[in-house]
Amino acid sequence: MSDRDDILQRLRAAPRGKAPLLPDVSAFHAALAAGMPASTPAARRTLFCEKMAFWHGEVVRVTHDSWPEKLRELCLAKGVRSLLCGERHAVALRGAGIEGLKTYDRPLEEWKAELFQNIEAGLTSTRGGIAETGTLIIWPDASEPRLLSLVPPIHFALLDARQIYDNLFTAMSEQGWSAGMPTNALLVSGPSKTADIQVTLAYGAHGPKELIVLLLVDEEELA
Repeated sequence: MSDRDDILQRLRAAPRGKAPLLPDVSAFHAALAAGMPASTPAARRTLFCEKMAFWHGEVVRVTHDSWPEKLRELCLAKGVRSLLCGERHAVALRGAGIEGLKTYDRPLEEWKAELFQNIEAGLTSTRGGIAETGTLIIWPDASEPRLLSLVPPIHFALLDARQIYDNLFTAMSEQGWSAGMPTNALLVSGPSKTADIQVTLAYGAHGPKELIVLLLVDEEELA
């Protein structure tokens, strides 16, 4: 008998104890919420912006109609000469007259060289935001792959203000993550950063040097 078989045999022969009780995560978060001020959309937006700024991310408030034009202005201000986006946003951005606009419309293998050498900014959608930590929730898919938010030096992200949640648990619960998870769920707080070298925090080492969140709000909220 091998050592492996001996160990497995002893494990199978060991007396069975009671199954451990699973933690009641819902009750835990309900208790936390009970001891805090009531959550409001305005408070979540404010906290999200504060936390995102702490992580060196930038938040720009825009309306659902004006964001393509604002993105054009940002690209001009930052000297962006090439912007890559998914097909779902291509029509709106073409209408805004963004120069150097490219649409992700080919297999990933055909994009790799251009992504790493010529694309200066990428635009992605988001599934929501987390106020508690200033975090974006991104679910890459075939139309907006992970490289779109990982490779270009500047990452623009669209976030609907109505989809900012108090915390990750609330986002997962209200969006029904248990019904189906993607192959790759991303939680992004600010631009890329690392402290691997001499424990000194550096930005842009393994991804975008800048993260600009286009926060979609109603017209009256821009006043």
